[in-house]
Amino acid sequence: MVEDILNHLYNVSFDKFEEIVLDVLVKMGYGGTFENAKMNTKKTRDGGIDGIINEDRLGLDKIYIQAKKWNENQIIGRPEIQKFSGALDTPGANKGIFITTSSFSKDAIDYVKRLNNKKIILIDGKQLANLMIDFNVGVYVQSSFEIKKIDTDYFEGE
Repeated sequence: MVEDILNHLYNVSFDKFEEIVLDVLVKMGYGGTFENAKMNTKKTRDGGIDGIINEDRLGLDKIYIQAKKWNENQIIGRPEIQKFSGALDTPGANKGIFITTSSFSKDAIDYVKRLNNKKIILIDGKQLANLMIDFNVGVYVQSSFEIKKIDTDYFEGE
């Protein structure tokens, strides 16, 4: 299923890819509602930042996003990650997510591990596809059965 999702991602427009990235992040709990996240995620297209999303539903902190729809044979190297890291300096940001349909070089991965003053998370195509599966973005549950009952133990005790 991961490969099928990746094939679909390679064929969507850049704007649709950014929308998919936003859908995944909102389903993961970032940005509150999709409407809030979309409103806060401006198409800056300058300075190396594709968007900004709230870290949580209350908007206590911001996360800066870079979304790159590259083909599967392209590998994102350290220079691309350094550009993104540098772009975070302008707004004084210390949290970023770099999401791609492709993969990252070892140098790129090592670079983010050594950052001291900011945290950058790298999500490659396979990780993105797995997140889409985990959070039901671009996939649906064919069948499911769930029965809920009150957990009385939960309400007892101090």
